[in-house]
Amino acid sequence: MLKYRLLLGCTATLSFTAALAAQGAPATKPVKPVQSIETAPKAVSANAEKDPAQKSPAPPKELPITFNSVHVDGPYIAMTFDDGPSATLTPKLLDILAAHHIKATFFVLGEMVTEHPEILARAEREGHEIGNHSWSHPNLAKMSLEGVRSQLQRTDDEIKSASGKRPTLFRPPYGSITEREKRWIHDQFGYDIILWDVDPLDWKRPGPAVVRSRILKETRPGSIVLSHDIHPGTIEAMPSTFDELEAKGFKFVTVSELIGMATPVTPHPKTTPAEKAAAKVAPSAVPASSSPGD
Repeated sequence: MLKYRLLLGCTATLSFTAALAAQGAPATKPVKPVQSIETAPKAVSANAEKDPAQKSPAPPKELPITFNSVHVDGPYIAMTFDDGPSATLTPKLLDILAAHHIKATFFVLGEMVTEHPEILARAEREGHEIGNHSWSHPNLAKMSLEGVRSQLQRTDDEIKSASGKRPTLFRPPYGSITEREKRWIHDQFGYDIILWDVDPLDWKRPGPAVVRSRILKETRPGSIVLSHDIHPGTIEAMPSTFDELEAKGFKFVTVSELIGMATPVTPHPKTTPAEKAAAKVAPSAVPASSSPGD
């Protein structure tokens, strides 16, 4: 009996010791999940500011809002006519354009649209583009922004009333406009500002032959040609001008179409200092025996 009690006591002692050992053992440390390659954050170099490859991409260049001409891949040009519509001359010009299957851009004055809305409606109907040229042809660079707003808004309203469409282009009278006004007009009205690179000075009335000669001499692919459909000599010059431009291979589009064709200008490679130095020491192509008098 005594042996039995001793055996039970030893067994209890061993069980109690095992329990204490189990309670004192350190808890198992949880295993941290491994991130997948797709979701793991990329390490940022401590030299990121010095490493161009890790810099944020440069913001895209701001699109131009002012156009004198457009760089295009092809012989495309835009004919533009200002200050109308004229009661007698604009219909004649529309007839000439129709005969040549040419689409032009008319920059109209609001006060003239009020007098001849039916002519503007015809131009729109026949596929020509209509642009805003102010209400009464003032020098906008000398006006307040509120004065500019009145000139443009009244004309915008008249164009929409006559043609059913709002204009998207604006040409400042005399080409006179400040940089601040350009940005403000673009932001307020959504207009692109259209100037020109070919000016036959037809407003001086030099005669049809001179108007034609100047246009033919100055026009290049991508040109925006300025003329006025309120001068008889200009209208008289147009049939032969169109014929000769077509003979040179030019194709006629509206200003908005021309802008839509714009292609990037390929920059010319810069000459390195080593190339400049080599050019200076390069032998002359002129024979040594030559003299200024030969």
